[in-house]
Order: sequence, then C-alpha cells, then structure tokens
Amino acid sequence: MVSAVVDEHDDREDEVRSDGENGFWLYDLKVETVLDGRTPVCRHIEGESFAVEGEALVFAEGQRVSMYAMAAVLPFLPAKQRETSASDWMTTDAEIACPDPHCGGRFRISRAGKRWFTHAETTGLPDARSKPYWRKDEAE
Repeated sequence: MVSAVVDEHDDREDEVRSDGENGFWLYDLKVETVLDGRTPVCRHIEGESFAVEGEALVFAEGQRVSMYAMAAVLPFLPAKQRETSASDWMTTDAEIACPDPHCGGRFRISRAGKRWFTHAETTGLPDARSKPYWRKDEAE
C-alpha cells in the first residue's frame, strides 16, 4: 500500500466564486432511520429523518432521534458534507449503526444539494470575519 504525505501548504487553491468571494462547498445531508427488518432496541422509527444544512440539524415537526443513537452518527456528518474521493469509504458507505450492539437501527446518510459558504462568513478569525452565514438574510 502506497500513501503520500501532503505538505500543510497544499497546492490546492481556495475556490473563488464569480463575484470574487473565496469559499467552499458543503453538501446538505439527509439522515434517515432504517431498520431493513432488523429489530431496534433504542427509539428507531423507520423513515424518520432530519436534515443537515451547514452546521444546523433540521428536524421536521414531530421527528425525534435517540440522543444515544445520535452520538454514533454526529462525528461522521462533517466528513459526509465535504467532497471526498470516489474510492473513499466516506463516499461509498452510507449507513452508521446504532452504538447499542443489540440494536438493529441504523442511520442512512445521503448527500443532497450543495451549499456555498464564504470564509469570512464562517471563520472565527477577527480580521477575516464578516456577518455569520446564518445571519446574512437579516437587515443591517
């Protein structure tokens, strides 16, 4: 197996939108509970789902997720939002099992549309900061 180390000053340039803004794309995600005939132990209701839009978890009215099961899926969401190689398991594998070894519940993560974020809207660096992306629709 051959692997390469990439210098921290990678040759990749930031993406630049037509208006000159530097930024990056993130996928919106749909995270759906699936059982596929398996028996759940935790609260897994087949078909219940939530969306991931930027950093926000968006639940439809009445949708619920066990916090213990949610703990298993949360670490994967930021990686699933980003572009990955076609051969990367993060691209090809879509289901995350409930952490209870006796539970048959799983979460299926699917990528939806892409959303553009500018560096200035998302950074905490004071000299590079602008209005946060989640407030950009508010009047000045």
